[in-house]
Amino acid sequence: MAVEAHAAGQAAAGPTAGEYIVHHLTHASNKEMVGPFDLSVVHWDSMFFTIVIGVVGSLLLWLAARKATAGVPGRFQAAVEILVEMVETQAKGIVHNANSRKLVAPLAMTVFVWIFLLNAMDLLPVDLLPFLWEKIVGARGGDPHHAYLRVVPTADLSVTMGLSLGVLITCLVYNVKIKGLGGWIHELFAAPFGDHWLLYPFNFMMQIIEFVAKTVSHGMRLFGNMYAGELIFLLIALMGGAWSVSGLGIGLAIGHIIAGSAWAIFHLIIITLQAFVFMMLTLVYIGQAHDQH
Repeated sequence: MAVEAHAAGQAAAGPTAGEYIVHHLTHASNKEMVGPFDLSVVHWDSMFFTIVIGVVGSLLLWLAARKATAGVPGRFQAAVEILVEMVETQAKGIVHNANSRKLVAPLAMTVFVWIFLLNAMDLLPVDLLPFLWEKIVGARGGDPHHAYLRVVPTADLSVTMGLSLGVLITCLVYNVKIKGLGGWIHELFAAPFGDHWLLYPFNFMMQIIEFVAKTVSHGMRLFGNMYAGELIFLLIALMGGAWSVSGLGIGLAIGHIIAGSAWAIFHLIIITLQAFVFMMLTLVYIGQAHDQH
């Protein structure tokens, strides 16, 4: 009885800091992962938010195009026009094929807006959507303590690597389109060391390493920054929750508000920068696919 009472008391006291962080970093998935590269695991929360936010971003751009006027633009139209001009300028400086830019520039625009909106989910209070999800699961007869939900898709490695793989596929398509299948295969074996049969194995190995390195670094850079930002928000949230169970009280509460506000402002710069970097690398890699070696 004493053991049961002690366990009940611990449950009533709420989770520890470690349990709180682990709970928030656990995905709503079809099963537990077996190893770091278990491709049979599906993160339903990341898929849901990625698709929904992608649709929302597309609707926002569609509304901007639909309501565009030739006269004095409104604030929303002006902001979208500035963004379009910025992307178009960057695309012209990197991808010199005007025909390719008809697809590449809108693709870069989509990448920037989509990733920015995905990153911006980190600015929501960390407990807001997970708390609502726990209530929904509890109301439907489930166990709210095992109702996991992560709302920042770009803090999920599977999402960022999926985006980078999409860029890789686009680059491969443009390699074949611009150089022809035979020309690209010849380049795989003839560059970068020279067109000699003794160098073919080394050329091919270096080309494969380059493709793999660019893809992995492309996805890992975005994931690492957003995962670190999510962890900091969780630590700040723990600071706010500690005020009620410690003697510091109001001091921790004020510190939580100041730290949370300061990090949110700084993080707004980070999420914009990360979307811009991902977009620029997308343009650079596609631009490289147009280069002849």
